[in-house]
Amino acid sequence: MRSLTLKLTLAFLLVGLVGAILVAVLVQQQTQTEFDRFRQGLGQDQGLAVSALGDYYRTKGSWAGVDGYLANSSLLSFSTRGMALLDANRVAVIGNRPLPTGQTAPPNALDNATPVVVNGQTVGYVLFDPRAAEGRGGGGGGPGGGPPGGPSPDVQFLQRVSWASALSALIAGLMALALGVLLARSLTRPIRELTTATKVMASGRFDQRVSVRSRDEIGELAASFNQMSADLERASQTRKQMTADLAHDLRTPLSILRGYTEGLRDGRVAGSPELYAVMHGEVEHLQRLVEDLRLLSLADAGELRLNRRPVDPRALLERTGLAYLVQAEQQGVALTVNAPDDLPSIYVDTDRMTQVLNNLVSNALRHTPHGTIALSAATEGNTVQLRVSDSGSGIDPEDLPFVFDRLYRVDKARQRTDDTSSGLGLAIAKAIVEAHGGTIAVESILGQGATFTITLPKAGDGVKDGTDGSAAHKRPTLSARVSEFRASAAHLRGVH
Repeated sequence: MRSLTLKLTLAFLLVGLVGAILVAVLVQQQTQTEFDRFRQGLGQDQGLAVSALGDYYRTKGSWAGVDGYLANSSLLSFSTRGMALLDANRVAVIGNRPLPTGQTAPPNALDNATPVVVNGQTVGYVLFDPRAAEGRGGGGGGPGGGPPGGPSPDVQFLQRVSWASALSALIAGLMALALGVLLARSLTRPIRELTTATKVMASGRFDQRVSVRSRDEIGELAASFNQMSADLERASQTRKQMTADLAHDLRTPLSILRGYTEGLRDGRVAGSPELYAVMHGEVEHLQRLVEDLRLLSLADAGELRLNRRPVDPRALLERTGLAYLVQAEQQGVALTVNAPDDLPSIYVDTDRMTQVLNNLVSNALRHTPHGTIALSAATEGNTVQLRVSDSGSGIDPEDLPFVFDRLYRVDKARQRTDDTSSGLGLAIAKAIVEAHGGTIAVESILGQGATFTITLPKAGDGVKDGTDGSAAHKRPTLSARVSEFRASAAHLRGVH
């Protein structure tokens, strides 16, 4: 069962049905037993009544006054209720509802009649009506078949039935209690395990796991706890690794600066522009690292300020392409921009999003010694997707889940390959994209390149970017802008 509500409902229904069925069975059995006992006692009382009527006729010689005799006898009042007394000629001396007094009974009425015999002669017939006797119950307080001074048979019957009902209810309640205890234990066991595990986790041990025994809400809670525990354990390991990586990245430039400054102080190293340039580069690297960490901390705290406005995605890609065009040509890499003119605007901070694209293109150049790098854009539903694809070395499948982790490098030796790499670029890119309400993902095949996809929501319909459709079609293409850029560069070289 997947639903705890359904499980509890069925459990309570089961308890109720078991109790009701048990009470019904026990009460039925006890009622049948007591009723048979009651009818047996009633039959004995009826035999006594027939004998008493015979004694009365023997004494009086007739049935005159017999009705008063029966009414005044506490012993006979119960057993003779509903009785009809016929004389030897089948005339009703004492009538009942089906046979009034003075009426002659049909011959077949004697089939169920009990004869009254006196001195070997039948002087009358008694017709008992058990339904009338049972329907009237109670009364009297006389013995009626019981011991003298005891309760009447109908009172005894009611007492026994009440006792059977109470006993059945008690047994059903005990069974319901046992079922409730079993159900409660099955429900509270995983909760107790979760409580114990959370207390251990509070002490800093994130390797706790609990058993998932069901697929209901408690099972989902246990599975979520296990996932949370795994995430916290991984986050703790990442934090420890990040601390070690930061120490490594800070120690290298600090060691270089310390060595040179100590050499300058002791006079062992002579100052030179080259030396100062190296020291300045290490200081810039430290400054970039600190600034990157500050940006990430602002993003984590939700305090990263964005100066957002409607921006044309194609213009954003072309700006990035122009920035890296010369470097790509120097490496022998073809850098292209492919984006339709009618793309909807995106509401972004231009500088921050340019920082993200610059980071992706610089990474692509770093891992693409030769080949192509393509910047493209397309619409997907209510979003715009920006892609940076390369034909470089690609990323190992084992590294793909961690490329956006802080200070994670595919290079397991964690050596800095240039002066601009801090290991935080992709983590910063992810933080900036998510601050814009978007997502960033990567796909890669080892040896065949990688594709980073940024998905951003379209700008609102009421937002104007100051560019109409005709202007978009008149905007210079990347090729025209590249030609213009090269012509300007050649002109400057000619001037010098």
